[in-house]
Amino acid sequence: MSFISIQNNFMDYIRDPASPLPDGMTAERMEVYRDLFLNNISGFVSNAFPVLKSLYSSSQWRRLVQTFFKQHDCQSPFFSDIAEEFLVFLQDEYELKEQDPPFMLELAHYEWLELLVSIALDNPLQDFIEKADIALKPLCLSSSAKVAQYAYAVQHISVDYQPTEPAKTPQLFCVYRDKAHEINFLALSPLTAQVLGYLSQFESLTLAEINTWLQQTYTSMEPSYLQQGCLDLLVELSHKGIICEYKV
Repeated sequence: MSFISIQNNFMDYIRDPASPLPDGMTAERMEVYRDLFLNNISGFVSNAFPVLKSLYSSSQWRRLVQTFFKQHDCQSPFFSDIAEEFLVFLQDEYELKEQDPPFMLELAHYEWLELLVSIALDNPLQDFIEKADIALKPLCLSSSAKVAQYAYAVQHISVDYQPTEPAKTPQLFCVYRDKAHEINFLALSPLTAQVLGYLSQFESLTLAEINTWLQQTYTSMEPSYLQQGCLDLLVELSHKGIICEYKV
């Protein structure tokens, strides 16, 4: 038997002890390896999705992680990648059970987004911008800021708050890392979300270009009102580190 075949048999049993026992190995010894692998995966997933975990009993959570460990073929050993793989598993491979909350997928995505923002690398071409420079320099969405929309108010979910129905209006907000490297979220109006979504499509835009797009999008609104509102909005977002200068 080739070494690759031995490895595959080993991992098949680690994932599912119903698989054939690898040659030369005892069930007791393989159980030690299996517990080691499963505990590592469980630790990674639990740390990445603490709120989601808190909504399950210990046995329910362990079964969920075991199902992920058994069914999903992770391609990376890194913590952040395993968290993303778990999210993909929930979205594409997992069938919701009776004990799963209806907001499960949205909460998992939100917690993954928080992790993604926390580990995002700073872009050397981006820098904090002062109010006086907003009208003069290219602007961009920070590499550590993400715009999100959910049906449920996922930012409030906890053991004590578990909605059974979506919110009456879409939940729009930005998850971002501030100047002190703390992770925050900012509730967004539909207009603010549109501006950030538009800006995220480009490497950079000038204030004039954003204003032109706004006037073409909101043709019934007074241009001067739009321009002032946009400037005020960008000033606020720049103070939070969501909007940056793009250094060309």
